[in-house]
Amino acid sequence: MIVKADLLPAVSVLSMVGLLGIPLGWIWSLLAPPQRMRVVSADTDPVPLQLESWHRFDDLAIFVLMGLFTGLIVGVAVWFLRERRGPVVLLAAVAGSLLAAWLGARMGVAFAEGRYALPNPPAVGDIIEKAPVLESGWTLLAQPLTTAIAYGLLATWNSRDDLGRRLA
Repeated sequence: MIVKADLLPAVSVLSMVGLLGIPLGWIWSLLAPPQRMRVVSADTDPVPLQLESWHRFDDLAIFVLMGLFTGLIVGVAVWFLRERRGPVVLLAAVAGSLLAAWLGARMGVAFAEGRYALPNPPAVGDIIEKAPVLESGWTLLAQPLTTAIAYGLLATWNSRDDLGRRLA
């Protein structure tokens, strides 16, 4: 049952969880490795050094693992809002997690591009560091999925009909 009293806390949960995307993106931009590339000619794109193309996967894996961890923390933290437990707050937490993942992906790439910006055009033969990128949109699903699973497992583990909303 949707209660009007749950709507304002749900909006607060959605916005607070969504704002987690900014520090999530900043931390990712610090952890994700750049791809080192050699400039072979002025007319073509730089070529990745041997084994450096694997960093494309590393960037994705780091973001997904951070999303899984953040989703777990969000699911458990929202469960501790005892008087607001229920589907409205769960949906707000999942929507906020999706917003946080999207914001983290956009801000993380922007932070990384600022960190690895080239001050001058590179000369032929130079080795440059290309900013990490997220090449798949599927990475956005890790955090909301983990939030829903964590909250759902805690709700399943709870044996009360009202999910323990009442203290007595």
